[in-house]
Amino acid sequence: MTEAPIGVFDSGVGGLTVLRALVTELPQERFIYLGDTARLPYGTKSRESVSRYAAQAAEALADYRLKCLVVACNTASASSLPTMRERLPGVPIVGVIEPGAQAACEASLSGHIAVIGTEGTVRGRAYEEAILRRRSDARISALATQLFVALAEEGVCSGPIALAVARHYLQALCTPERDGPDTLVLGCTHFPMLAKAIRAAVGEKMRIVDSAATTASAVRQCLHSAGLLRRCGSHAVRFLATDGAERFARVGSRFLERTIAPRDVELIDL
Repeated sequence: MTEAPIGVFDSGVGGLTVLRALVTELPQERFIYLGDTARLPYGTKSRESVSRYAAQAAEALADYRLKCLVVACNTASASSLPTMRERLPGVPIVGVIEPGAQAACEASLSGHIAVIGTEGTVRGRAYEEAILRRRSDARISALATQLFVALAEEGVCSGPIALAVARHYLQALCTPERDGPDTLVLGCTHFPMLAKAIRAAVGEKMRIVDSAATTASAVRQCLHSAGLLRRCGSHAVRFLATDGAERFARVGSRFLERTIAPRDVELIDL
């Protein structure tokens, strides 16, 4: 099983920021990335719909005999990990929320932590629950910032439009009050694409937690504990999508920071 691939699942291309971190952390591993592009965005869907979609994705990925599955979608991580574990018994599954919550608790000095995400992630309160399990005295301010997803998809990640939207959403977090949050969790895999605009909106003092790197570290620890690390070889990635190979390749190339050719994106039906 050390030669088996690691699966990475997301509703679209946002999870490619997590895949990028995984390749950096685990350069010798093989990956299969599945983006459910036919049904994105998950962030505005009901919990029941997201769980159904995630279960279908897990069943499709089971055919590839994965040694680990990374759920690189915050919305799916918030609502669907139990369902996916039922469909992939025996396969370790790592979501992005628990590692992000851990990093936030370690980063925050005051215990006041802000979380931004999609409507589904914020509504599900998964980050709040994960943070409070680790730090019962924490205070959490959660905010849905749905427009960030569209900006990232369209490549409008910096400049006056991105900065104006970031300030529109985040100005309430940046009051001069002494008890304001000192740590901000980017609770969506799209949001690292807007890191510069977000940083400009919140100022230099705010600690910003990107769960991609912490998730990659958690996956390494998981594989090491199970004796499943691939010791040699170079990484390889297989791309699967449920619709729009050309758009997946075009937009995904920005998120992954390397060129993806449309011919390298295999369309599958869930």
